Amino acid sequence: MSNLERDPVELRCHAEGAGAAIEVLRPRDVPLGGPRAMPVRRTLPQRGRTTIGAWCFADHYGPDDVAETGGMVVPPHPHTGLQTVSWLFQGEIEHRDSTGSHALVRPGAVNLMTAGHGISHSEVSTPATTTLHGVQLWVALPDGSRDVAPFFEHAEVGEASVDDAVVRVFVGTLPGLDDEAAVTVFTPLVAAQIDLPAGGEAWIELEPGFEHGILVDRGPVHLAIAATEDEDLEAMVGGDPLAVAGHTATLERAELGYLPPRHEGVRLRAGAEPVRVVLLGGTPFGEELVMWWNFIGRSHEEVAEFRRQWQSEVIGRDNPDGRFGTVADYPGEALPAPELPTVRLKPRS
Repeated sequence: MSNLERDPVELRCHAEGAGAAIEVLRPRDVPLGGPRAMPVRRTLPQRGRTTIGAWCFADHYGPDDVAETGGMVVPPHPHTGLQTVSWLFQGEIEHRDSTGSHALVRPGAVNLMTAGHGISHSEVSTPATTTLHGVQLWVALPDGSRDVAPFFEHAEVGEASVDDAVVRVFVGTLPGLDDEAAVTVFTPLVAAQIDLPAGGEAWIELEPGFEHGILVDRGPVHLAIAATEDEDLEAMVGGDPLAVAGHTATLERAELGYLPPRHEGVRLRAGAEPVRVVLLGGTPFGEELVMWWNFIGRSHEEVAEFRRQWQSEVIGRDNPDGRFGTVADYPGEALPAPELPTVRLKPRS
């Protein structure tokens, strides 16, 4: 998905130090597109926290009535230095890109596109889609891999039972589960959908070296985390870790709970309503990034050059075989880049 904000801001991405408590991040509403823009709720990036592992962008949308919102209509647009991960709860989206890939995004399958050196793609909800509901995620590629040749992957995702939960891991793997998602990553990562029935509870094992985020699609959900260093939450309060201040939280729909590294697991509890969350995680991403519009680079000059090439090669039709290529059979024009801000884009370490 493109970042279609009218005035995209510079996003200064950095890895944060580990803390003890669950941090609750609230979304901001972003309209994507024109007067009938599809609304999304964005929890990453934001000023307080810009990455969770290498996850650097999280949009949560729906359930949207396509008759009212117009659905998803995103013309060809560019990406560099990142991967896009598309995961749906409901609906269907048609994907086309400049590598020649043409695929449908449906519930139960993941589409992962590696932009690397440069790619362009389009995303359009299909005519059969009446309700659109899902998440769009970005992964920042590490410096040694960010110039790889672009490619596209589609994989069906199985499910596993963990206590009362149904877990679908669509990127990476979770401790205690045998299956690993059949898509390529360049840093240690995990992404999973976790569903709980009303009143249900599950203990989800975590990789202690990862930081994690829990994005709520249906809720509220009650969380408790257990640390790996001399913190036995069960013993501290008579067997109920939900009573430990600083290690517990109740997340409402569309909120994202941040869990710092050095935790061996999280307990999820549903109340009177069923729960659906998306768990994201990865090793803290320590590299400096400059992230603007649909580009991820390492300096102002690099991002400005990406924009110049897109405007020249694709919008100006000077070199359709250049960095970003062309999206075959898309019935419309590509998306022009917005103007760069009048100040330099600066990375933050």
